[in-house]
Order: sequence, then structure tokens, then C-alpha cells
Amino acid sequence: MSQTLASMTGYARAAGAVPGASFLCEVKSVNGRGLDIRLRLAPGFDALESDIRQLIGKMVSRGSLTFNLSVERDGAGGDLLINRQALATVLAAIDELSGRIPAAPPSLDGILGLKGVLEQRDRPMSPDAEEALASAILDGASQALVDLVLARRQEGSQIAAVLLDRLDEIEALVQRAETHPARGRDVILARLRQQVADIAADIAMPEERLAQEALLLATKADIREELDRLAAHISAARQLIRGGGAVGRRLDFLAQEFNREANTLCSKSNAVELTAIGLDLKAAIDQLREQVQNIE
Repeated sequence: MSQTLASMTGYARAAGAVPGASFLCEVKSVNGRGLDIRLRLAPGFDALESDIRQLIGKMVSRGSLTFNLSVERDGAGGDLLINRQALATVLAAIDELSGRIPAAPPSLDGILGLKGVLEQRDRPMSPDAEEALASAILDGASQALVDLVLARRQEGSQIAAVLLDRLDEIEALVQRAETHPARGRDVILARLRQQVADIAADIAMPEERLAQEALLLATKADIREELDRLAAHISAARQLIRGGGAVGRRLDFLAQEFNREANTLCSKSNAVELTAIGLDLKAAIDQLREQVQNIE
């Protein structure tokens, strides 16, 4: 069963809750040469890093991916604690300044209202509740990744349609080059005769050498090999696109081969019209490769 192409860009999120806490998993991916994973986990959940990385590795093969986990514990039942170090620092400052600055001594509520003196700390959940929360977070991470993969495939199917259109355009240009009158035997022969005559007029050359030069000119003007390779690359690219999966690197390699053949075709061209076709080919190939950069 064939797969669909997948883009490397996408976003998904999954929220969840257990008694005592709620969480949000967010995952975003953009283009990348390989698989680059960046995790931003809520404090206290570093132990989940390995499991989350494994989940990502199973579902995504390429792209620069950022995973964010935020956790909010229920405020009810939290403990209000005095930060004794901060309080000692404040009291020492009051003692130091009391004899130097004429001012009424601060009130207790004023001291406790200073930032850092009182801290709100969540009351620890039971070990079973913590385990349930960790399990729910991993389920949420898995769901977010499933949704991310779906989003990447949906965009990938749209890119696949664009790629097939570009390949149709490239094929039409190759066909135009194939049937162009400048490739006709009589046209090439007449051009060769003129080039050989020009050489002979400038340099005294034996007939055997003239024949060698004529053969060399004929070889340089022949674009049969380039056209055949372009046709083969078109067929291979269509196969990869229709087969789907993580084929971005292979498509990128093919796009480079397309460009190489188009460059050679332009350099061998024996007519302005063929050169124009070659330039149109290069433009279509550039558009193809630009889209290929988005494929996983």
C-alpha cells in the first residue's frame, strides 16, 4: 500500500487533565536537513524526555521539531510558605536603616507583602497521582504527534500535486526540444558543413583531420543523451511522488540531476530556440526543487 508525501511543516496540540493537574502538549515542525528535536518541558518533568523523544522518532523522520509541555496544578490545597532567607534579608535591611532614616517601622503585612517573602507552593500529589499525570502526558504527546503527522501529510498531498504539475511542464519542454527542427539531420549536417568549411578556410587541414573535427562537432551538438536522461528522471520522480513516504532527499537529488542535464542541453544547443527551451527547463526545475525542499 502506497503512502502519501509528507511536508516537513506542521503544528498540533493536545490538552488533557487528571485530578489535581492539567497539561498542554504543543508540537511544531519546520524544514530541516535531518531530524532535529528540541524539547521544552515543564519543571519537574525531565524524566519524560526520553519517552517523548522515542515517540517523535517513531512518527517523524525529518524536520526541525519543537515540543512544548506546560503543566498547571490545581491551586486549591496549595501551601503558603515563608521564604525564611528572603525574610532574614529584609529584616536585616530594616535593622540597618532604622537608625539612619526617620520613618515609621514597617508593618507585618507590609513585610509579608514584599515579593519573595511569601511563596505559594503546590501541595505534592500522591505518587499514584503523579504516575497518572505522567501517563496522561505521554498519551497527549502521542495524540499531538498523530495530529502533526496528519497535518504534514495533508500539506504534503498539496505539494505532490504541484510537483506533478511541474513534472508535466518539464516533460512538455523536453518534448518540444525533442521535436525541434534544429535537431533535424539535415539542419545539423548543414551546420556541420559550414563549421568544417570555416575551419578549413582558416587552417590547412588534412581530410582525415577534417573528418575528426566534423565527428567532434556532431558529438557536441547531439543532445540525445540529455533528453533520454531527462525522460528517465521524470519517470523516476513521478514514481517517488506516487509511492510516497520519506523521499524528500531522493527527490532533491533528482532535481539536481534535472538541472545538470538542462545546463548541458543549453551548452550543446545549436539554435537560439533550443537555448530558450533549455532556459525554460531550468526555470521549471528551479520551481520543482523549491517545492521539494518542503518534503520529508
